[in-house]
Amino acid sequence: MKLLLCKNVPTLGIVGDIVEVNEGYARNYLMPRRLATEPTQVNVRRLSEARRQAEEELARERAVLESIAQKIEGLEVTIRARANEDGALYGSVGRREIAAAIAEEGHHVAAEQIQLHQPLRRLDNVEVEIRFASDLRCAIKVWVVREKTGEEGEGDEEGQKTVTAGREAGADDNSNDQ
Repeated sequence: MKLLLCKNVPTLGIVGDIVEVNEGYARNYLMPRRLATEPTQVNVRRLSEARRQAEEELARERAVLESIAQKIEGLEVTIRARANEDGALYGSVGRREIAAAIAEEGHHVAAEQIQLHQPLRRLDNVEVEIRFASDLRCAIKVWVVREKTGEEGEGDEEGQKTVTAGREAGADDNSNDQ
């Protein structure tokens, strides 16, 4: 069934696109939510200005994403987490902790954009891909290091910004001030 999109649908298209979808998807989802309509000439003309605006907005968003990708390419972040003597974490470091570590460096990245196939469960350094769009990607290095306890030299300050992994890594709070 061919439909004309009235609003941007993330996996389908932008305003003004004519798309081919299953009838059930059209009748049960797109049309009741007024995301799509019949592709008549009147409707196409009516949505042409909205399509132009949507294309301009997508171009602006793309420019912002490209600048963010360029700024964080090769960034290295350190995440402190509690671990046993063998280097196994008491929890895990996932997308949210990595996104928080990047935010500590002054860059906003959504956790959904971080491509991590499984949570990190060991002390290690890993290269992680960040995917802003299907063709816009960059890589950062994530260092997972042992969280220092009160007995392990409180005077050792490395001068790096770090994020303590939260609930998943077994920490009670997210503060680095001790």
